[in-house]
Amino acid sequence: MNTQEPEGQSGPRLQSGDDIVRYVVAHAVWAPSVHNTQPWHFSAEEHQITLHADPARQLAVADPDGREMLISCGAALFTARLALRSLGYIPAMALLPDPVQPALVAQVSWRERAPTTDYEYGLMRQIRQRRTHRGGFDSLPLSADLLAALRQCAAHDGAALCIMTDDQRRVLAATVQEAERVQRLDSARVQELARWAPPPGSGRPDGVSPASYPARPEHTSPDYPGRDFAHGHGWGLPAFSTAPWPRSAGTVGLLTTPGDQPLDWISAGHALQRILLTASSCGVAAALHSQPLELPHLRADIRAQLCGGSYPQLLVRLGTITQIAASVRRAPEEVIF
Repeated sequence: MNTQEPEGQSGPRLQSGDDIVRYVVAHAVWAPSVHNTQPWHFSAEEHQITLHADPARQLAVADPDGREMLISCGAALFTARLALRSLGYIPAMALLPDPVQPALVAQVSWRERAPTTDYEYGLMRQIRQRRTHRGGFDSLPLSADLLAALRQCAAHDGAALCIMTDDQRRVLAATVQEAERVQRLDSARVQELARWAPPPGSGRPDGVSPASYPARPEHTSPDYPGRDFAHGHGWGLPAFSTAPWPRSAGTVGLLTTPGDQPLDWISAGHALQRILLTASSCGVAAALHSQPLELPHLRADIRAQLCGGSYPQLLVRLGTITQIAASVRRAPEEVIF
């Protein structure tokens, strides 16, 4: 890793608490979230940032328990802590500190300091570069060393990244296909998805922009269908690659946790962002699927057949691809209270 970048090695020199808060939140909002709902807001006191889940942005139909909302918040929490580390602070964290306030996800404070590592700087540089991919990958396989590193990323946060065999990839693909078929026939789910899929030129700072998915669905082998964000309007990016179709599904993994409570969901989000940033730093993109995990009977089947009793939280496909997708985020001023 290059250690000759003065800005990276010194980090920005922020003096006031307000500047630190804005810097941290400006990076935290770039965490991945289901349908880019960005279901969070922040409050701040001296030397402390509090992360709150925003139930107004929860997917009431697809995510009635708030599991995906808290996974998203966990990813934002990891990103906030990483931003503090880039300033040389050691973040201290309290998760779900008040049982009376279940939307109060975490309190993060900083007083002690320690040098930032090259690894942390490397992840920091990927926060705004990383994009969720929605399609297939090149056929180039990922190295065993990278996959081992990504499994270690998950384990660091109390989760596991279970890499699927070829047979398991086919089983999981069939499950995603079934979930997508069922959900496209559910009018309430279709309407909820449409609320988070704005048309071209909308100017919204949230939701899944047409600049972030292909206009023509990219089929993979085996086929992992994506969401119909354009809902029949033909929105999206034109085909960029001339590679033969179908594209590779890539390396397929399940992000799992030993339990299935709010703390586990937050940990899964923490692990997810660590995995995504590490992969991005190695030139590897990720496609995320939650469709079958939003249907209780399919999630139970996946747990029984593919997870060894652990709880599946997200399906992750990994591979190499030339990305042209863009994303949007709300400004820090819109999420700090």
